[in-house]
Amino acid sequence: MTDAPLDPLIALRPWQAPEVTSWGRLPMNAVDRRSGAVPLDGDWRFQLLPAPDAPPGEVWSSSYVPGVWTLQGTDDLPQYLNIRMPFAEFPPDVPAANPTGVYERAVDVPAEWAGRRIVLQVGAAESMLLVHVDGRAVGISKDAHLAAEFDLTDLVRPGERSTVRLTVVKWSDASHIEDQDQWWHGGITRSVLLYATDPLHLADVTVRARRDGDLLVECRVRNAGGALPGGWYVSGELDGQLLTQDAEFDRANAEDERVSGFLGEARLRAAVPQVRTWNAETPELYGLTVRLHRADGTVADTSRHRVGFRDVEIVGRDLLVNGERVFIRGVNRHDFHPLTGRTVSYDDMRADLVLLKRFGFNAIRTAHYPNDPALYDLADELGFYVVDEADIESHDHAHEIADDPRYLGAFVDRVARMVLRDKNHPSVIIWSLGNESDYGANHDAAAGWVRRHDPTRPVQYEGAAKRGWADPDLASDIACPMYAPLEECLAHALSGTQTKPIVQCEYSHAMGNSNGTLADHWAAIEATPGLQGGFIWEFWDHGILQRVNDGRPAGRGGAGLYDNGVAAPGHRWAYGGDFGETDHDGAFIADGVVFPDRTPKPVMFEHREIAAPVRIDCFRHEGVVLGNHQHFRGLDWLSGEWELSLADGTTLTAPAELPGLRPGETAAVPLPFELPAEGGEAWLTLRVTTARDEPWAPRGTVVCLPQVRLRAALPPPHTRVPDGVVEVDDEGLLVHPLLTAAPVLSLWRAPTDNDELGGMAARWRDWGLEAPTRKVVSVRRAPGRVTVVSDHVCAGGTVRHEQVLTAMDGGLTVDESAVLPEALHDVARVGTVFETVPGLNLLEWFGQGPWESYPDRAAGAPVGHHSLPVDELFTPYLRPQESGGRHGVRRFTLSAPDAAGLAVRLDRPRQVSVTRHRAAGLAAVAHHDELVPRAGCVVHIDAAHRGLGTASCGPDTFASYLVATGVHRWSWSLSVL
Repeated sequence: MTDAPLDPLIALRPWQAPEVTSWGRLPMNAVDRRSGAVPLDGDWRFQLLPAPDAPPGEVWSSSYVPGVWTLQGTDDLPQYLNIRMPFAEFPPDVPAANPTGVYERAVDVPAEWAGRRIVLQVGAAESMLLVHVDGRAVGISKDAHLAAEFDLTDLVRPGERSTVRLTVVKWSDASHIEDQDQWWHGGITRSVLLYATDPLHLADVTVRARRDGDLLVECRVRNAGGALPGGWYVSGELDGQLLTQDAEFDRANAEDERVSGFLGEARLRAAVPQVRTWNAETPELYGLTVRLHRADGTVADTSRHRVGFRDVEIVGRDLLVNGERVFIRGVNRHDFHPLTGRTVSYDDMRADLVLLKRFGFNAIRTAHYPNDPALYDLADELGFYVVDEADIESHDHAHEIADDPRYLGAFVDRVARMVLRDKNHPSVIIWSLGNESDYGANHDAAAGWVRRHDPTRPVQYEGAAKRGWADPDLASDIACPMYAPLEECLAHALSGTQTKPIVQCEYSHAMGNSNGTLADHWAAIEATPGLQGGFIWEFWDHGILQRVNDGRPAGRGGAGLYDNGVAAPGHRWAYGGDFGETDHDGAFIADGVVFPDRTPKPVMFEHREIAAPVRIDCFRHEGVVLGNHQHFRGLDWLSGEWELSLADGTTLTAPAELPGLRPGETAAVPLPFELPAEGGEAWLTLRVTTARDEPWAPRGTVVCLPQVRLRAALPPPHTRVPDGVVEVDDEGLLVHPLLTAAPVLSLWRAPTDNDELGGMAARWRDWGLEAPTRKVVSVRRAPGRVTVVSDHVCAGGTVRHEQVLTAMDGGLTVDESAVLPEALHDVARVGTVFETVPGLNLLEWFGQGPWESYPDRAAGAPVGHHSLPVDELFTPYLRPQESGGRHGVRRFTLSAPDAAGLAVRLDRPRQVSVTRHRAAGLAAVAHHDELVPRAGCVVHIDAAHRGLGTASCGPDTFASYLVATGVHRWSWSLSVL
């Protein structure tokens, strides 16, 4: 093949022509073409050119398809920006320096395809694709997240070899409407294949399956030669049941000349008795086969589908699935992988959805483009409600583009192609017109097309909804705000003016140590008609595995170089700015509920409990009340075990027999244990697991851990008689054989991402809370007791701290108080920090756990007796920050392998953290490979700890979780094991 200029496609300069959305590309359809296709994935010859009109050189390398060249050894590396475009040009212009990847490979066309129609399918390419075969122009496609198909019948010869060249231009006018919050890449990101059909073929199949068992299959038929031959017909069967021709439709077409023209239409029907309906809890699927026959009865074409019978409708202000008002427990999901970027395998997608299912999620928003087609098959099978979102986001130039007629075709084209591809998936319950692109005539045009083509699903678009949650004339059937404060949602639902369901398209931003008040939100949602849930932002931390020594992506060879959220030595999770880009948005890309390797963050356990299908609704003296909080399913798929945790360290277990409850029902269940007459605090937990293998979980997988307190703690004794000697230095600091740093006042934490982006961290630094000056006011010694008063002076004010150290029974009791002045109205914490000698590597505690929890994110951590190695307590959020805390701790021990160590008992449940890192050390670095763990433990005991909130993008924590001014008092004891 010659390396001549790629005209006539290059001559069109389509990368700067928004009116050109495609050329030579076939229409989108929902016909299954995977059977018999020839896959073209693998190594392709590759060159990266500086611009699309630059001629290819003599030297070729190789690049793996599917994949992005930005992660395959080129000098064009990933760049992360959230809103701003990575270049200064205004729409539709792009920079002259425009990386362009040229992919080329030989393709052997099967000889048995002689006489057949031959089609090339490119799964996805960003941002613009040019196709040539044997040097001849084939076509153009834009839309980086949907497949493009091209008819090669007249360009290739069956039994011979042809050369396919795919040219991918990184920047185009389309880039301005693909400005999503993710890494910028370039490449062919989904599979490439070649398939063949009979000239007489199914052009499209539309399946409408209602919950009453009524099935309608609409078929469109074309012939590659032009006019349709006479006598063709369509047949179908559903799990062995033959479908019937729609006689009324056939009669209507009998006198219609179009039936024998270039487009044929046919309808098939069936009424399924005792139909098993599809929903996210019981995703029942039927197998549908559609066949196109020639006049002699032979089969010309076949398409197979999995059908779910279900209805979606909005009645009043309720979104209904099969007539039931369902809660949307959703998450926003990108196609992402830490080694391959936008390319995700079937196994990876299945692992994504299996994990989400195990943690109580039932919905996905495909942010912010149609995801890989396999994801929808998996959502159908495993049971997820999907908001399918078009590949439209013009964040940097949203207002201008929303009404720009040059982009009208692109808006309608992208929305329409998504609907045409995904319309037969029962999992798809809502169409979304895109994201963060303002609102204009282009959206109304796209919404009009969807409503005409598919009236069976609602349409949503946040840009329209924000103009008025109740406005009936806007292009959104759902009020789908983004990070709306809970009080605003409640006020609207209670106002009497609500006309649409409120389902937040984004809420509870999961950046770093975050998702505070998630349980509070869901308590309000479940108690308030009109509120139906939302989608957490987002599933992934988009960290790319990077080699530290040269700063390059690890690429496909990096498999196995990470575990439990942590990159292997010599590697790290890269975020914005780590590839040398000067214009970036930093760690804002690390905002998921899982780490880049899919390890769950602690918030996943919080969500699992919030979404629990069976719950302990209340405690009565004779027993507890269990409730089935599902929409469609009974409890027969679950099994249970009771666990009783007593304050004296005792844990008792007993099998639990779950009652036969229908959705929404409750039943009283007697207590499985007789409580001891004494023993203080007692907690009852129901360990709920799968009773049998589920498609997403083997038998015995934990589903939830509902818990109820049966008895409160005993009040601590008030009388303390000194017994021993307290040793302090000249500054009044405790001297103890197991401590390397004495207990002192702590007012600061290593800022979380929410603290930084919400402005709290800057205020704390301005106040000087990180390292206030400690000035000793007095040290008063008495037999067995030392009282130390000190002032902690910072720019924001002075905190008076009193510490009373009392020797008690071979141990030590510490009574503390701190007075926060009014000027320090919102600090990170008030409490004590000390450090231990090395060797104390095991933490055992009675309190909430075993995973990390904080005051406003503690619903998913049951109270009990827990034990973990100290090195496993720390949570490795991509940017080091406050982490590893445990809420509601009553007592804990830190011990060495020989059981020696220290024990701490608290006056009441407190926030405690035990890690290898000082707060200052965490705050001083950008990545975990820069941290040097301490040999001993850094221990924090907090009288008050600020909630986490979600202020990096969204509301801060509630006022009830802020650290108040005034006097704080706390007590704890320290003894040697």
